[in-house]
Amino acid sequence: MTRRSSPIKLKRVYQPRSPDDGLRVLIDRLWPRGVTKKDAAADLWLKDAAPSPALRRWYGHDPRRWERFRGRYRRELAQRPQTLHTLDDLRRRGPVTLLFAAADEAHSHAVVLREVIEKGVVQ
Repeated sequence: MTRRSSPIKLKRVYQPRSPDDGLRVLIDRLWPRGVTKKDAAADLWLKDAAPSPALRRWYGHDPRRWERFRGRYRRELAQRPQTLHTLDDLRRRGPVTLLFAAADEAHSHAVVLREVIEKGVVQ
């Protein structure tokens, strides 16, 4: 009998911890400004889950580049199967919340990462 996977939640790292967060995984390459380790309450920091510095700079959180960013980031993630496997394994063990600093939650890399893990596809 296989265990069901928990849905992955997304949350800005600036929001307080809540009991239903489960395992909190910071997925930014850089530590978020103005947040202490205690306030972040991250159980794990997976820098490799973040977009490359070059992709992050190119995107610049410009919503006009969102679709192209999604494709490029998905291709980067395809080159990091161990990171994807780790996150998928964690969600099979219980609730997981991906933490990120971006102010635009709808156009955050966390949205793409969750989609890739939950659908099990990178293309």
